[in-house]
Amino acid sequence: MTVRTDVAPSTLPVTLREGGVEVEYLDGRTAFYRGVPEKVTETLATGPGKEVHVLVTDPEGTEGVMMYVNDRKTHEDILESTGVGRILLDEGETEEVFPGVTVGSPDGMRCRVEADLSEARGRVFVFVEDDWGEESYELVAA
Repeated sequence: MTVRTDVAPSTLPVTLREGGVEVEYLDGRTAFYRGVPEKVTETLATGPGKEVHVLVTDPEGTEGVMMYVNDRKTHEDILESTGVGRILLDEGETEEVFPGVTVGSPDGMRCRVEADLSEARGRVFVFVEDDWGEESYELVAA
């Protein structure tokens, strides 16, 4: 069995487009998260078994840091070469991944992302994916 570890993220270029959010990795490749992010007030709880990516940008949305939550598939070398971070949480664990942004795993299957936007001082996006689709969210103040 391969053991996975947490990986620290790097700052990445971000482009907010009409049809979604584009993130450029350190290796020059890009990821495009389709769809205008749905606005959610301060807290998002995902369904079980979803891939969750958290992106926190500067206020203008031109650069940011991205974390994969509980991703056990991607090797550390790939994450480090792209600049994407990873946090692994056990059931019931919660951790602040960026100032003002907390991620938890209440039951080991779901993910809960909370943002204090006055402390985060930027924009907080959450991308939720599985084999059947992808959803985009932006956490906003109440």
